[in-house]
Amino acid sequence: MYVPQHFLVSDGATLRELIDHHAFGLLVTAGDGLPFATHLPFALHRGEGEHGTLYAHMARANPQWRAFTGGGQALAIFQAEHGYISPAWYEAPESVPTWNYRAVHAYGKPRIIDGDDEVRRVLDELVEIHESPRSDRWSMQGVSEEYLARMRQAIVAFAMPIERLEGKFKLSQNRPQADREHVMQVLAASPRHGDRELAAAMEHWAPVRR
Repeated sequence: MYVPQHFLVSDGATLRELIDHHAFGLLVTAGDGLPFATHLPFALHRGEGEHGTLYAHMARANPQWRAFTGGGQALAIFQAEHGYISPAWYEAPESVPTWNYRAVHAYGKPRIIDGDDEVRRVLDELVEIHESPRSDRWSMQGVSEEYLARMRQAIVAFAMPIERLEGKFKLSQNRPQADREHVMQVLAASPRHGDRELAAAMEHWAPVRR
C-alpha cells in the first residue's frame, strides 16, 4: 500500500499486535484478472516463520480457496480504529478533510490444511480466542463428533505464512503540534466510541509533546 514516511510503521511486534487485537480481516486474492475478497476471523501464530503465520477457514462453497492451489500470493488486510478529521479542527483556515486510521497488510501464500487433527486445532483455537473472555463460554466439547465431521466437510481451513508485513498508522503526524492536540481533544470528547478510540490511539502512537 502507499505509505508516506510520516505514517510508516515497520516494527513487526507492533504490527502483529494490531492483528491480534483486530483479527477480523479481509483476505484478497486475484484470478482471471479479477480480485476476490472474503471477510474472515484469523488466528495469528507469532512464532511460526519470520513474521508469523495466519490461520483461518472459509466455506467450501466459497470459490476463493481454489486460488490457493496455484501458489499465488494473497493479501490479508487488518484495520483498527479510524475516523473522519475535519479541517475545522485545524488552526490554518485553508485545509481539507481527511481520515485517520491504523492498518496492517500481510502478504503470503496460503496453503490448504487437509489433516482432520490440524483442521480441528484451527477450529478449537478460533473458538477459544473469541469465547475465552466470555462468562457464558461455549465449547466444541459439547458437540457430537458426527456433527463436527459434517461441519468439517463444509469448510476449508488454511494457513498463510506471512512473507511481508506493511503498517500504516495515519494519525495526523504531518500536522503541526497545535492541530494534533486539538484533533485529539475533539475526538476524545466525541459521543462516538470509535472517535474516542482513535483519540487514544493518537495519544499512544503519535503523542503531542507538552
